[in-house]
Amino acid sequence: MEQTGEIIVISADGKGVVMRKEDLRPNTQKRAIATPKKLEKRLTKGEKRNSKRMATVAAVYTIKPFIRTPQQILNSKESDNPKRPRPEGKRVWASLVKEPQTVIAEAFDEALYRDPNQQKNWIALVDGNKTQLRLLKELAQKHNIKLTIVLDIIHVIEYLWKAAFVFHSPSSKQAEDWMSERLLRILQGQSSLVAAGMRRSATLRELQSEQRLSVDKCANYLLNYRAFLKYDDYLAAGFPIATGVIEGACRYLIKDRMDITGARWSLEGAEAVLRLRSLHVSDDWNEYWCFHLHLERQRHHLTLYQAGIPLLKGVTQARCSTTP
Repeated sequence: MEQTGEIIVISADGKGVVMRKEDLRPNTQKRAIATPKKLEKRLTKGEKRNSKRMATVAAVYTIKPFIRTPQQILNSKESDNPKRPRPEGKRVWASLVKEPQTVIAEAFDEALYRDPNQQKNWIALVDGNKTQLRLLKELAQKHNIKLTIVLDIIHVIEYLWKAAFVFHSPSSKQAEDWMSERLLRILQGQSSLVAAGMRRSATLRELQSEQRLSVDKCANYLLNYRAFLKYDDYLAAGFPIATGVIEGACRYLIKDRMDITGARWSLEGAEAVLRLRSLHVSDDWNEYWCFHLHLERQRHHLTLYQAGIPLLKGVTQARCSTTP
C-alpha cells in the first residue's frame, strides 16, 4: 500500500444552488412563493434569496505534517518559507439530495477506510458552522475517534480586518499593523486575551454600540470558538489551519458550473451533474467509466444472449469483446 501522510483531514461546507421552485426545500419553497417577482423571465439583483437549495460539500485527504511558527505565517515572502506539502488522495463530493449528516458521515466512512486502525492524526477543518460542529463531534464520539477540530484561520482574519476598520481608516497602514499584531497573538494561542483587549480599547474610546459592532462580533467569535483556536499547538504539530481545499471545491465543483446566469436547476439534474463532477475532480472518472460500460454491456447485450444464442426474436448474433 502506498505510504501517505500522518494527518488525515475531513472538511465540509455548504454552497447554494439556484433551483426550480418545486425542487426547493419545503420552508424555502414557502418563502419563495410568498415573495413576489419583479420580472417573469429572470431574477433581478437581490432576488436570489429564497431561490437556492444548499448543497453539502465534503473533502477527505491525507497530508504530511508542515511545522511552522506564527512568524512564518505572517511572513508574506514565499521564498523564506519551506515548501508546503500537497494533499494526497484528495476526494471531494457534494450532494443536494442528502442531508448534511449523511454527507459528513460518508466523509468519516472514507477516512476510516483509509485509516481503519486510527493510526493517523485526525483533523477536521471548519468555518464555525454550528451544525457541522455538532455533527463532527457526534460522529467522532460514535466511532471513538480522537478528532482535533481546527477553525479556519482565514475566517478569523476577516473578522480581525473588520474590527481593525473600527479603530483605523480602511486601507491604512495603521489598520494593517493593528490586524497583524493581533493575528500574531492569536497564532500564539492568545485569542481570549485579544478579544478582551479589543473590547477594552473600544470602551476606552467611548464608542457607541453601532460604532463598535464589528469589534464585538470579532471578540464574540474569538471567545465562542476559543476551543478550536489553539493555533500554537496546531502549528507545532504540523497541522493545516486553513480550509482552502473545501473552499476551492465549493468553487470549481459547484459555482463554476452551476452558478451561471439565468440557470435554475431541477433537483434530479443538479444532483447528476454534481456526481459526475465529483468523480472527475477526485480522479475517479476513468475507473467509473469502465465500470459504467461494463454494466451497460451486461444490461443491454449479455442479458439478450445465452451461450452466444439470441434469447429474443429478431436479435441478431454479434461478436463483442468481454472487456468493458
